Amino acid sequence: MAAIVATALAALPFASGLELPNEVGKLPALGWNSWNAYYCDINQEKILEAANSMVDRGFKDAGYTYINSDDCWSRMDGRDPETHELRPNMTKFPDGIKGTADQIHDMGFKFGIYSSAGTKTCGEYPASLGYEAIDAATFASWGVDYLKYDNCFPPEYWYDDCLSCEVDPSFSPIGIVNGSCTNSTPPVDHYSYDRPIPFCALEWPVDGVNYTAKYTALRFRIMQEALLAQNRTILYSLCEWGVDQPWRWGNQTGSSWRISNDIAFGDTSWPRIVEIINMNSFLSPFADFYGHNDADMLTIGNGNLTSAEIRTHFGLWALMKSPILIGTVVANLTDEEVSVLQNKMLLSFHQDPVFGKPAAPYKWGANPDWTFNNTVPAQYWSGASSNGTMVAMFNPFNETRSMEVYFSEVPQLDATSSYEVVNVWDMSNMGSCEGSVNMDVEAHDTAILLFTDL
Repeated sequence: MAAIVATALAALPFASGLELPNEVGKLPALGWNSWNAYYCDINQEKILEAANSMVDRGFKDAGYTYINSDDCWSRMDGRDPETHELRPNMTKFPDGIKGTADQIHDMGFKFGIYSSAGTKTCGEYPASLGYEAIDAATFASWGVDYLKYDNCFPPEYWYDDCLSCEVDPSFSPIGIVNGSCTNSTPPVDHYSYDRPIPFCALEWPVDGVNYTAKYTALRFRIMQEALLAQNRTILYSLCEWGVDQPWRWGNQTGSSWRISNDIAFGDTSWPRIVEIINMNSFLSPFADFYGHNDADMLTIGNGNLTSAEIRTHFGLWALMKSPILIGTVVANLTDEEVSVLQNKMLLSFHQDPVFGKPAAPYKWGANPDWTFNNTVPAQYWSGASSNGTMVAMFNPFNETRSMEVYFSEVPQLDATSSYEVVNVWDMSNMGSCEGSVNMDVEAHDTAILLFTDL
């Protein structure tokens, strides 16, 4: 792990994103995605209902832009035998994908779709490997604005060498079990499932490997080239699961890159949210305008999270400048959840047109700095914005903790200056503060403060 940290630190000036016309992808995406709400059970009616709810609940006015259909939108019985184009399931989408996209556009949103860099999608529908030019042209003709591109079912000749095995039975059907990963391979049980199945995908890549030159990076670059050849700008979201260090090559391939496996496999999991926070705490040097670390879709609204955990989930996703895609039935969100998801100060930081860098840890807290810990990650974060300096104090423990911001430790603050401090969650003005600010932070909560010059 020390080598990973050293590698991240050495790459501080690395972030340089792929610029698209009209500043598409400059800022992290804001929107809604169907997967965590409906999984494969999607159709045109549900997509349009989500868009209508995004308007009715105020998300469009808050700046949310994309309405994205995830997997399972196409026919399972293959491509058009003559044109080789993907075909929508017309029972699910009676107006086709173009007709659905047109209606989404009429509401003032952009429309996103899904495919995979393999022979099948994760839901085992036809995917795009080998058909990139055809599919990119098809998506453009349908009016697609956003492509989520997954990593399921690459054929054997596209495999990279399996460097070690990670156990994750949720991925057992997707067809990626390298020859060196067998049922006799000693498992590394990351998620503590009842039936561990070896799967060749790490939760963190192996040190010292040039993943930029691997087949995986090439599979994703082929689709990038096909998209760039279209007479339509399509935001390209890489869903590579963080296996081959996409933060090293993703910012010249797409607008965002997933840093981990999925955030949820059916149930919302607080421990999984904390794991992803830990992973992302090392990756802020790789993100800036036009290139964003993707911490995966939100699970707010799907149960199992306390009010404090909801604040942490959204608050740190916003500060990390991950794409923020709501992943629930929008009409069923509580007023409290809507209020969190539309927090003006956090959305302003997330969508800041002047400051592209995300917040980053300046102190780990309970652990020594640069400690990789999936249950107690970095606790103190800060980031510059047009409105001032955002500072977050995350309490991963199961009881309330007293936490303190010392101005001398925050890179963006002057230890000798006074600042006006506002609590981002309730908008309360804490007045003029000097030297430090102390707060009691509830279990699993994150206090977020905005510091402005007096």
